[in-house]
Amino acid sequence: MNEVTRILNDVGENTADRLLPIVYDELRRLAADRMSAEKPGQTLTPTGLVHEAWLRLVDAEADWDSRGHFFGAAAEAMRRILIDNARRKQAVKHGGDRHRAQLDLELIEVAAPDGRLLDLDAALTRFGEIDKTKAELVKLRYFAGCSIKDAAELLGISTATADRYWAYSRAWLQTEMNAQAR
Repeated sequence: MNEVTRILNDVGENTADRLLPIVYDELRRLAADRMSAEKPGQTLTPTGLVHEAWLRLVDAEADWDSRGHFFGAAAEAMRRILIDNARRKQAVKHGGDRHRAQLDLELIEVAAPDGRLLDLDAALTRFGEIDKTKAELVKLRYFAGCSIKDAAELLGISTATADRYWAYSRAWLQTEMNAQAR
């Protein structure tokens, strides 16, 4: 039993205080991996994402039964924060009806709005209703930045199964998102 699981099983009033120093670096790395895939000009930083996710995890006062359960909850919290952030930015109140323009000395180019994250969220929600395990794999891979090996370990499945689930999930989500775009 690793130290994270041991602390999670040892419920007490300072569980969160003991857990944070152990998992912070890993959560920070996962958030940095996820944020590197975001468009430039984000106001949310990986550190901010970890802190927001941590606050949501601690406020939920959930009883995590394993390291995998904890990191699954962290991936879900990061996903929801990124989705909320994308929705907020697309709101008319926050200039969602406007296009960002890249200012270049020789050329001014208008960037198209990136609604793909919201499309992915909608498709992933539908996918989760059909197959929860495969949807969790997508969340761990895409939003938490886990490798196939790490995600498989967290979900308690083999790496070969995770590879098959990942290939199927990507195809299903792409088909669903393309159907929604029409």
